[in-house]
Amino acid sequence: MNRSLPHTDIRTGGWIARLPVPLRPYALLARLDRPIGTWLLFLPGMWGILLASGVDARTRLRLIVLFGIGSVVMRSAGCVVNDMWDRDIDRLVARTAGRPLASGALRMRQAALFLAGLLVIGLVILLQLNPLARVLGASSLILVGLYPLAKRFTWWPQLVMGFTFGFGAPLGYAAATGRVDAAWGALYAATILWQLGFDTIYGFQDMEDDARIGVKSTSRLWAGQPRLFVGACYALAVAALLLAGWLAGCGAGFWIAMALPTIALAWQVAQLDSTDPARCLSLFRFNRETGLAIALAILAGLAGQ
Repeated sequence: MNRSLPHTDIRTGGWIARLPVPLRPYALLARLDRPIGTWLLFLPGMWGILLASGVDARTRLRLIVLFGIGSVVMRSAGCVVNDMWDRDIDRLVARTAGRPLASGALRMRQAALFLAGLLVIGLVILLQLNPLARVLGASSLILVGLYPLAKRFTWWPQLVMGFTFGFGAPLGYAAATGRVDAAWGALYAATILWQLGFDTIYGFQDMEDDARIGVKSTSRLWAGQPRLFVGACYALAVAALLLAGWLAGCGAGFWIAMALPTIALAWQVAQLDSTDPARCLSLFRFNRETGLAIALAILAGLAGQ
């Protein structure tokens, strides 16, 4: 039977419970119990690969497979870095107190060795890409390292998360095309805005604990007008996606199919209740389906490229 720890979304049942006992804390540290984060890292990369014009199907498929593996590895690495920075804060927040470093299930040295192994795998994957993508991929590690600090010094950690988690979009586009252009920029902007919106929804779960311990967040900043802020983020994200599609020369199928993710984002805003943690988590997770709908829209636009 699948079960979760009290007051948290950590999953200790299912396939995690069937792992050898020494491996379970590492799986939880990497958030392998909650693949939604991997999806939200992978999907923008797939958008970038599909949006690129003049790329043959075999190359696209190869890159999608590499980005799928890389998303699992680098999302895991990002979670390890985040928990190493935040272990003292996590102990004070109900949702995160059960994380392996916060609970003492793993020590910092064990986490550091695990992180090193993940980064080696990530490097092997990165070396399969073109020179521009290698440079961009390596530079993204700066964002991964800085993100956990954002909540200590700014009210906009969710924006920093957007730059970090959204980096797959420009990386995928560069890996497919070997260039940086206006479509690349518009796609990155769209991804940042989309992720700023859904991570603000996610952050509404922790507002009481964050306020108690003095952690800043975009969710706390906009708690009084949650629908206005998230709605603005999503509206601007759609506008940037449409601009990216136009700049990339997407066909008519893109413009028609973009209606589905637009409706999905509007539905999230309509359903949002910042005082209901369970609903916020559900809406956050729904962005996997929203991201897949965007990928399908870009795929539908390939015919016109």
